[in-house]
Order: sequence, then structure tokens, then C-alpha cells
Amino acid sequence: MASGDRAAAGRWVLAVDSGGSGVRVALTRAAAGASAGGADSGGPGAARTAESRSPAVTGPSGIDADSLLEQVLPLAEKLLSEADAGPGDVTAACVGAAGMASLGDDLRARLPGMLHRALGVRRLALAADGVTAYAGALGQRPGAVVAAGTGMIAVGTALDESGWKRADGWGHLLGDCGGGAWIGRAGLEAAMRAHDGRDGGSAALLERLAAVFGSAPAMPGQLYPRPDRPAVLASFAPEVAACAETDEVAADILREAARHIAAAAAAVCPRERGSSVALTGGLFRIGAPLLDPLHARLHEVLPEADIAAAAGDPLDGSVRIARALAADELRLPVDQGGMLHVAEGAHDHAG
Repeated sequence: MASGDRAAAGRWVLAVDSGGSGVRVALTRAAAGASAGGADSGGPGAARTAESRSPAVTGPSGIDADSLLEQVLPLAEKLLSEADAGPGDVTAACVGAAGMASLGDDLRARLPGMLHRALGVRRLALAADGVTAYAGALGQRPGAVVAAGTGMIAVGTALDESGWKRADGWGHLLGDCGGGAWIGRAGLEAAMRAHDGRDGGSAALLERLAAVFGSAPAMPGQLYPRPDRPAVLASFAPEVAACAETDEVAADILREAARHIAAAAAAVCPRERGSSVALTGGLFRIGAPLLDPLHARLHEVLPEADIAAAAGDPLDGSVRIARALAADELRLPVDQGGMLHVAEGAHDHAG
């Protein structure tokens, strides 16, 4: 297809979701109506997608731009080739990354120029993963999104000059309260209490510890040297949920997790009618033992908010932001250096 035919067929947007387990890339048409926030206004849908299981490297300067580009570029080139498109056909892009707000200086300084030289991208949004989770779940509506997996973060906005609000997401040592690692650690602690004969222990959770990990006394040696301790802890969260129906200690852990998650949502959600709260992330797949107390608690602390189903995931959100940027319809707060940074005329960056 000639370049003129490609232009007539429509422009393209590129979306990236970079996390601890790898990088996902989507290529789709730049569609009209990007500001609507509905299911038809941003999710990949018919988009072409590709992924790498190798995450970008984080070094002394934060997330390394060269490392991220090494993951993104081959995937983007593959998708462009499959779409019979090429460099210069991408009108806008959004890169969402875990740690962008605090570790994104190298990306903000260098990635706009790098993506322009490699793919011709001129308009680029760089977003924290909490922002892409928000856009994927709610589009461009006011409200709050709780993204929970191994960790937990709540992000909210009224879509006005007040900008973004964030609660938690501080990692398993300082926070992520109610997230998968938090639930798993609490469950393992209750199991170790039962092993010792201390109050507050759970024989049911001790039995699950033995089935999953082996000997309780050997647990510290299995856990403490691991570089992926949060993921190991989070792997026990489904075991806590499985015990919750018949074990009061496990049920109490999930009720406490629900209180933490609801408190984070309440801290960031606009207190006005019409606001929505959405839940997204793998943690919520453990189902009713967590969701039932969480929905009850959310209705208590945010009675004016609508508890909405998440329309999509962070890659969907990256697509929505890229489409809105291409259409000059981006209404999410831009803070130029933290949660959502937009580089206009990306070719002017030195990279």
C-alpha cells in the first residue's frame, strides 16, 4: 500500500503497557470520539497486539529508556508491518509504565526523541500505570480506580484543575495495604501463629502453607532470600480466599483488606454525585470473599459514588489516551512530570 493510500485509510496510534512482568504493545486506528469514555472509544477491540515477557530495566536513573525501547520497537515494527503501515503512520502514542511517576525521568527526557526517530511519533503521552488503569476502567469520567494485584494503588480525579490524587502504591514494605502481597503475608503470619500455638493462628491456613510451600519452619529460608518476595507473598492470597468461607481468621484478613482498599478509594474519589469507582487488577479474581465486604465498605464510605464495572485494563487505557491525544480530546489532567506527561512535537527532543 502506498503512503498516500495508508493516509487515506486512516491514521494509527500506538499504545504500550510496561510492567514488572513484561511489555505489551497495541496498534490501532486513531478513532473519533475518543473523549466519550465508553466501551467503543478506546479499548483495543480489533487492535493488533504483541507482548514481550522481558520487563524494562530499572537503574540508577529510573526506568531505562534504552531498555524499554529495546522491548517496544521490535513489537511495534511487527505490528506496523502486519498492518501494512510504517514509520510516519503513527500519529500519537501513549506509554504507560509501572513506576512512571517516581522513576520516569529518563523516559520523559529521552523517549519522545527516540520514538520520533524510530517510528515518526510526534505526540506522546507518558503515563503512570495508575493513570492507564484509570483510563482503561473509566475512560475520561470523574471518579477513582483501584488497581490491585500484587500491590494496590488508588488513583482519582475530578477532571479539573485539582489534578490527580493518589493513595498507596508504596510497595509491600511501606504500604500496598489490602493488595495481594498484603493478604498473602497476613495469611502466612496467621499460619505461623498456628504452628507456634499462639493466639490468632489459623490451622486451616497452616495446612495450606504446608501444601503450597512445605514445612512451616523452613518458610523464612524460602521467602527472605527471594528477589520476588512480593509475588511469592501474593501467591498465597488465593489460599486465604479459599479458606475464608469456613475459617474466621481468613475471613477477617479479607475484611481488613477490604477496609484498606475502600479507605484508599475514599481518599482519592471526588465527593460529588456522578463520580464512579472501578476495581481493576488480578486480585479481584479471587471473588466474593473479598468483593462482598469490599462493595459493602465502598457503599459506606462513598455513598454518593457509583460502583462501576471496569471497562478495560491498563493497555486499553493506554489506547484510549493515545486516541484522545490524536483527536485533541484529552481531558485527563496533565501534570508534565508525574502522573501524566505529554510531549508535543516529540521530534524536538534531543533524546
